[in-house]
Amino acid sequence: MTQSSEQSPGKTRHKRLGGWLPPDESAAAEFRARLSEAAQHSGDPKAQAVRGLHDLLRNDAALRLGMTNAIDEALDCGYTLGYRDIDGLVRILDYLMSYSPPFSDSSMVVCPFNAVVDWPMCMPSGYQVFRHPAFNAHLRHVLDSWSAFLSGPHSRGHLNTEPPNGWFSPEADKKIGLSQFLTHPDLPYWGFQSWNDFFTRRFRHGQRPVEGAGDDGVIVSPCEAKPYALRRDVALVDDFWIKSQPYSLRDMLGHAEEELARRYVGGTVYQAYLNAYSYHRWHAPVSGTVVRAYNIAGTYFSCSEAQGRDPDGLNDSQGYITAMATRAVIVIDTGNPAVGQIGCVFVGMGDVSSCVVEVVPGQRIQKGEELGYFQYGGSTICVLFEPDKVPDIACDPNRIEDPPIVKVNTRLASV
Repeated sequence: MTQSSEQSPGKTRHKRLGGWLPPDESAAAEFRARLSEAAQHSGDPKAQAVRGLHDLLRNDAALRLGMTNAIDEALDCGYTLGYRDIDGLVRILDYLMSYSPPFSDSSMVVCPFNAVVDWPMCMPSGYQVFRHPAFNAHLRHVLDSWSAFLSGPHSRGHLNTEPPNGWFSPEADKKIGLSQFLTHPDLPYWGFQSWNDFFTRRFRHGQRPVEGAGDDGVIVSPCEAKPYALRRDVALVDDFWIKSQPYSLRDMLGHAEEELARRYVGGTVYQAYLNAYSYHRWHAPVSGTVVRAYNIAGTYFSCSEAQGRDPDGLNDSQGYITAMATRAVIVIDTGNPAVGQIGCVFVGMGDVSSCVVEVVPGQRIQKGEELGYFQYGGSTICVLFEPDKVPDIACDPNRIEDPPIVKVNTRLASV
C-alpha cells in the first residue's frame, strides 16, 4: 500500500491513498496533458451520455457559472488541468468513453475521471457543482456508459503480458500477485471477458480461508482493505461535513431507514479503504440472515470543503462520503445476542464505483460467502457494530500507525 506524500502548488501537504492516482502531482498533470492532446481533434461529443452532461452545463446558468469558476480557480492556483473551459473538459470525458486503463509501474492512473476533475472538484466553486443532483444524475449516465464499455470485449486491450502496459506483465504481477487469482494463461486475455471481469477477479480456492469459521464470536473482514478510522459512540445525526467528519448514521444508511440507524446509535463504526491492486469483492463478516440489502444513489466526486485542497479529492473526505456517495448497505442478523446485527456500508469513491449487491433480505448466509462487489473505481467500506457489543477490534487505526491491509475473511473483531 503506497501512501506517498505530494506537494501541491499550495502549502498543504497531503497523502494519496490506495494507489488510485500517482503519488506525484506532476505525473497526474502529465496524464491530463496527454488526454487533452489525444482528445483535441475529436470535435463534438459522440457519446450520448456525454452530450447530455454537456447540454446540462451549457443550459443551466448556475451550473455553467459554478463549473467555469471552478476550472478558473484551479488554473489560477497553478494546476495543469489539460483544459481551460467546459468544452475542453467535455472533449476529454468523451475520449475516455473508450479508454481502457493501462498498467504503469511508475505513474499509475487507475481512476482517469478522478484525475481529470481532480482539482475543480475541490475548488470553492466546485463543491456545490459536484453535490448538485442533476449534475450527479448526468455524471452517473456518463460513468454507466463507460462501465458498459469496460464490461465489453473491446476493453481488454491491456490484458496481456507486454510491458510496460500489460496487466499480466512481470511488473504488474509484482503488484497484484496474479498466482493468487483464478486465471487461464493458456487462453486469450487469460480467460477474462472484459476489463471489469479482470477488475472483479476471484481468488483461487484456499487463498483466503475463513478465520473462526465455526465461531459466532469472530467477525471477519468483509473486504481486502486498509484500516482508515474507528469511531465509538456514534450519533444518529451529526455534522459529517466538518473537519472531523463524525459519522452520521441516518445519513449513512438513508433517511428511509431511521429505525435501522437507531440500532447503531452509541455503537462503533470501523472504516477501511481498498487498494487499486486489491480484491474488490465483498464477503459476509458473520453467519446469519440478511435483513437489509439495498443501494443508495449519491454523489460521485463530491468532497468536503472542510478538508481544503485534496490531491485525490476523496482521500481526506472518506468519512464525509459515507453519507454522500453512491453506496450499498447490507445488514446481517447473527441471531447471537452478544454480536447482534452487523451492518456493512460499501461506498463507491470515484469513477464508475458501481456497488453490485448479490444477496436479498431473508437469505441465510455463512461467514465468508460472497455478498457483492465493486465494479471499477475507488472504494471504501464501513462495518457497523451495535452499542456495547464487539469491543475488541483487531487492527485499530487509532492505536496502530500505518496499519497493514486486513485480508478478507481474516479476524476483524471478536466478542
